[in-house]
This record gives sequence, C-alpha cells and structure tokens, in this order.
Amino acid sequence: MRTELTIVASADRSPRIDAVGGLAARLTGPDTVHMIGTAATPLGGDTLCIRIVVGAGATLSLHSVAASVALPGRSVVESNAEWLVSVDEGGVLVFDPEPMVVAGNAIHHTRTRIEFAASSRIEYRERVQIGRVGENLGRWIGTMHTDVDGHAHLRHRVELGFGTVGHDVLSAPRSLSSTLVYPDDRPAGAVGSSAVRMPLAAGGSLTTSTGPALDALPLVP
Repeated sequence: MRTELTIVASADRSPRIDAVGGLAARLTGPDTVHMIGTAATPLGGDTLCIRIVVGAGATLSLHSVAASVALPGRSVVESNAEWLVSVDEGGVLVFDPEPMVVAGNAIHHTRTRIEFAASSRIEYRERVQIGRVGENLGRWIGTMHTDVDGHAHLRHRVELGFGTVGHDVLSAPRSLSSTLVYPDDRPAGAVGSSAVRMPLAAGGSLTTSTGPALDALPLVP
C-alpha cells in the first residue's frame, strides 16, 4: 500500500488536509491536527509519504491518536516512511505523535527532511520502540536531514534493534526518544546515563535518549 498525506497550515485559515491510503487526519483545534490510521499500515512493502507545510506566520500542532505498529508482510518485511516538512518565515510547528512500535521481524525505515526559516520555531519529537511485549526482534533505521535558510543544519542517523551496529546481546537499547528544538540556546546537558541534549552549531538543540523501553526513559525538557 502507498499512503500519501499532506497537511498545509496557513495563517489566515484552518489547515488543509489531503489523504490517500492508510492514514488520514482530522482537525481537532484551530491549529491542531491529529493523524488517524484508517488501515493496518505500515506492513512490509508499504510506503508512506507525509508532507507537512507550515506557511509564513502559521501555527501547526500535529499529533496522532494512537501508536503506529510496523508489521512484517507475508513475503516482504521492510516498510518505509518519508516525512517532508517545510516551515516558512515566522511559522511554528509542534510535532509530537504517539510512538512507532516495530514488531518482531519487521524492518521500518524513517526518512525525515525538514526545511525551515531562521525566524521559525520548531519542536519535533520522535519516539520508537523495538518489539511489542515479549518481542526482541525488529529493526528501525531513522535518518533526519534539516536545513535552515537553505543551509545544512543537522545530519543525523540512528539504528535500533536486531542486526544493527549498536545491538549487543548484553545491553541493546530498544527504545529511542529524540527531540529537535529550534531555536534553543540552552547549554549541553545530560539526564542520567541515557539522555543527552546537544546544542547544534547552526542553532537549536537535539535531545536523544535510549533505553530498554520508552516508559523507562527519563523525562527530558
């Protein structure tokens, strides 16, 4: 299945939503949208393409009503999701969906591209859990490329789960919480041994936390 979802927020009207496939969205507030699954996706072989546009001076708060579960297909185990995000001058984006759960034997790739203006404000949170209860397999590969005013801002890649570089039989993190904040002038900081906030050279910060399960990760502002 191919799923396409486009959400366009403008300063002078409610967000416009266009959806085809296994994902839809509903307006739940003047500037708030919740994504809703309309079919079992992503399954192995599925492709999701989500485009988010925040126009000049507009505000968008984007969430989901439930966690997403990546499942292996009968003959194909890999699925893909592409997030294309654009935030124009003075735009504000808060992106905070429920977690992505990668079930046993599934492989899910997430590719995120964010282009934004230096005068915009962004809080972009991503949470991933490898395996449902009692499952140890599953793999997630996430890449994030962000540009500010057309210049490189962040190039980031993380892999979790069975068969990845960081998978160790003694101590293998199976969950990730990652938050990009722009602007943010706070210094580098750590919470415990698993969470760290890293200032970025071009402004803003990236906070990353890993561990055995999302509910065991420390809360990091």
